[in-house]
This record gives sequence, structure tokens and C-alpha cells, in this order.
Amino acid sequence: MKRQLFSVTALAAALALGAPSAFASGQAHWERTDTSYTGTLGGGQGLASRADGSLLHRGLLDIPLDLRVKGWNHVGDPDIARGYVFDAYQGADTATSKMYEVTTPSGQRYDYTHRLDPGEKVNNSFAAVSPDGQWLVSGEWGDQNRLQVFPAPLLNPSTPPRGGDLPQAGQITLDRPVRDIQGCDFVTGTRLVCASDDASGSLFPEIRPLLQVDRSHGLDGRPVTGSVTSLFALPRSSVCSGTFEAEGVDYDTGTGTLRAEVIPPGVCAVATTVYSYRQVTG
Repeated sequence: MKRQLFSVTALAAALALGAPSAFASGQAHWERTDTSYTGTLGGGQGLASRADGSLLHRGLLDIPLDLRVKGWNHVGDPDIARGYVFDAYQGADTATSKMYEVTTPSGQRYDYTHRLDPGEKVNNSFAAVSPDGQWLVSGEWGDQNRLQVFPAPLLNPSTPPRGGDLPQAGQITLDRPVRDIQGCDFVTGTRLVCASDDASGSLFPEIRPLLQVDRSHGLDGRPVTGSVTSLFALPRSSVCSGTFEAEGVDYDTGTGTLRAEVIPPGVCAVATTVYSYRQVTG
């Protein structure tokens, strides 16, 4: 695709498709720069950027057979930290645990199982590792006032070295509710960006908003509060009509590129759209 930079005219036309709204002069905001596509079955659940700038995509076809046999039938939005790949898995609605699998740079896989705490939902939508490599943030489906925090498997020395149990280590309590979070990623040690599949417009004015969660300090395993703001609506652009679905999100610290996935409706759902953004001022 050709590189797409918003002019004033293009911006006005794009607003109807969920593009970022206008900002005051001098205010930093995310500007859409590119659009690409990936197969939904092999990449529609999420994505993560490698150190060399290439992208890892995750979809239903990426679930290893041995994990399917064990009942892990859904993989969420992944993350990569220090060459380690972190995947979030969930099973049936009746499951009593969720699982995080870590793949080392050499290809070894280790499974960390978290038994659900009282009131915790079975959903395991994403894995996001803090920039210091010590904490893993994850989330549940539906209306939530929190994001979950775990010690990052393998990278945090408090976790077993070859897989095992993974208890929670606190949570991020949000100052306002969010709905149907599909993926989050760290932009800084105190800021997350999260893709919401909420199409109601009742919690935020935007449809399927990209949200920002700011904290006063970095994660340390203790409870912390996060302040939630809506950045913009994720695009809804397709030749097919129907319901779109927001999916994974990734921030590439090497290039400053933010990417978000949206699955289009109908027969167009075979290909997931990946929108790229850069933060600009002005």
C-alpha cells in the first residue's frame, strides 16, 4: 500500500471511517501512516514486533496440536520481550484456569498455568510484558474495572524456570470501566495502549476505541491505579458491510510505530486489516 498521511481534506473524509479527530496545534496525537493485511486464520488474533522490525502474527491456526489436545482452543494477542514470545491461551467457558506459554529465543516452550481466582473470568485476551521484562499484563472480556498483572514467566526470577503455576501479583485498577479489551501493549513503563471491541458508544463516544491507560509509576507487583482515556476510534473501512471486530495491538519501540488490527465483516473477514500509526505533534 502507498503511505497514507492525512491532509486536512483526507482527514475530514476519514472521520466517518473512525480515523483520529482533529487536534489543537502543538498537541501530540497518533497519525495513521499505513495499511496492510494479514490472513485472519493465521494472524487475526494479534501481532507483536520483533527486534529486527518484522512482525509475529497470531491466529487460530497457530495453536500447536499438543495444546489443542489439552483443551486450549483460543490464542490471544501476543507480545515479545527480549526475544521471548508470550502467548495467552484460554479454553472452554467451563475452564477453571488460563495459560501463558513462553517460547524462548532457541524455540523451547514453557507453559505457565494460572488457576482462576474468585470472580475472575476465563477469558485470556492478551499478554503484554512491561519494558523492564518483569511483569505481564493481561485482561478479561466484558465490562472490567481492572487489568491483571502477573510476574513475567521466565524473565521474572520469582517464576518457575520450566513452567508451572502462575499466581496474580496485583492488578491495575482502572478509574473508569472498559469493555471487551482485545489487546494491550506498553508504550512506556507507565503507559499502555489497548484496543477495545466495544461498539456501544456508551462508555466512550468512539466506536471500538483505542484506549490509553496511564499510571503514576511503573509496575512493581503491587496494586496500582490506571487512568483511562480514549484516543480515537479504530477505522471501519471495507467493501463489505456488517460488524467489524477490533483485535490485537502492538507498539514497536524501535520505530515508534503503533499497529492495530481490525477484522472486516462478511466474506471480507478472511483478511485482517492492520493499521499503522506514528505519534506526531502539530
